[in-house]
Amino acid sequence: MLTSRYKKMDTCISPLPEVNSKGEVAGGALEKWPKRALAVPPRITRGSVPGLTPEKFHEDNKLWSERVDYYKKLIPPLAKGRYRNVMDMNAGMAGFAAALMKYPLWVMNVVPAGSAHDTLGVIYERGFIGTYQDWCEAFSTYPRTYDLIHADKIFSTYQDRCDITYILLEMDRILRPEGTVIIRDNVEVVVKVQALSEGMRWKSQIMDHESGPFNPEKILVAVKTYWTGEPTQN
Repeated sequence: MLTSRYKKMDTCISPLPEVNSKGEVAGGALEKWPKRALAVPPRITRGSVPGLTPEKFHEDNKLWSERVDYYKKLIPPLAKGRYRNVMDMNAGMAGFAAALMKYPLWVMNVVPAGSAHDTLGVIYERGFIGTYQDWCEAFSTYPRTYDLIHADKIFSTYQDRCDITYILLEMDRILRPEGTVIIRDNVEVVVKVQALSEGMRWKSQIMDHESGPFNPEKILVAVKTYWTGEPTQN
């Protein structure tokens, strides 16, 4: 469980950096939107997120731009306004959200509890919305559900912490009928997830990594179908 839920609020709120004058912006000045989304966030410039540098930030943006271009080939409706409510279950620095900026959608960027880097502040400084979540627990979706869910290495991250079946069931709960899921992970995990998803009557297909078939990471694209129980016999 998230221990932050059981602490006083002042413990959970990240304090802003001190300033030397009224005209100084706490934390660092931000670009105006939309430049803000692609500019290096002040937290990274200051080095306050260990392990993240401006170079890694730009590399991440380039990587996700290429991946989204590949997704558009796998899922043509992505570029046609089919999806409006999008969730990235493992958002990192929000590179996926930034690569989708030109489309009429919004992305809920989720930083999994226990991530190597606490990037929620970076996400907010880029002008995006986000939250923390332990994916072994339920996600509060009120008042909306999602029509596209992106899961990058979520299952390999959590497979030793909880039954990944429960994560799949939670995804199914918050995904709208005819919504789409994109799952990136190593081939063993993707095959296992596909087998489980068949029990939820998702229609799925395993695709090669954008770099080619020899990459051990694969992409599972699944669609949640409408279905009803078998008719009763009189």
